[in-house]
Amino acid sequence: MYTGFFGLNSPPFSIAPNPDFLFLSGRHAEALAHLRYGLGDAGGFVLLTGEVGTGKTTVSRALLQELDDSTQLAFILNPTLSELELLASICDELRIRYKKSDASLKVLGDKIKNRLLKNHQQGKQTLLIIDEAQHLQPAVLEQLRLLTNLETNSRKLLQVILIGQPELQQLLQRTDLRQLAQRITARYHLMPLTEDEVVQYLSYRLKVAGSERPVFEPSAIRMLYQSSQGIPRLLNLLADRAMLAAFAGQRPLVGKDEVRKAAAEVLPQSGEKAVWLPPLWVWWLWIVPIVALLGYGLGRVLA
Repeated sequence: MYTGFFGLNSPPFSIAPNPDFLFLSGRHAEALAHLRYGLGDAGGFVLLTGEVGTGKTTVSRALLQELDDSTQLAFILNPTLSELELLASICDELRIRYKKSDASLKVLGDKIKNRLLKNHQQGKQTLLIIDEAQHLQPAVLEQLRLLTNLETNSRKLLQVILIGQPELQQLLQRTDLRQLAQRITARYHLMPLTEDEVVQYLSYRLKVAGSERPVFEPSAIRMLYQSSQGIPRLLNLLADRAMLAAFAGQRPLVGKDEVRKAAAEVLPQSGEKAVWLPPLWVWWLWIVPIVALLGYGLGRVLA
């Protein structure tokens, strides 16, 4: 691996969510502030959306690091669930016991509400985070809304964070989900990094990995920004592959050529049309009759 060549302690651009490499740009910090606000006294639903790879998981993990024992968390990563499966998953996350043979919407719903009341009496907050929430079915979202009906005079007993792609915003515009949409107390759409933030992002991650010298040429950084469009996940993939290319060529600084090679490998190529070449036997089916016809015609001319 190239870490030793560049004087690093660890790979700086792994796409694994390592909290040591958590970088909060101005936009990510603003998104985190919206989540904090939404989890204030009012409670209810909080919405965080953004394109694939913009750092929604990064923001949610930053929030999780701030939680203490006063919050009981349920985190659902696979939202392709039915109403009953959703309630069962929440019970599992909150460590609520139930008999699978007796499980029903009413039974599980009552058990969850009892836990919410118990947590409230003990001064605890109950938080539910659902990632990839754009995949939730409208009926499942309505079931979530019903769970948030339990409240005191000042706050909801269940606070819900929905994290998803822009399609989630469109989903919540449905007429049958207007009651849920009206309960969203905070929402934020996460945009890609700016060029200045890309410079800060690269520098930060390299420093955490142990870098004591420049690794990317300024022109390479500009190309990384242009190729990734400021999307952190793509930026990680491109930077990692470009450093590998520089290591293979024994170049101490990553330049535009290495970034260009990385982009050719990582990014889907647009504007290129595939050219179909027929197999050899098809060529023979075409060529033999053509040659025969030419021979026949030539023979008639000579005759």
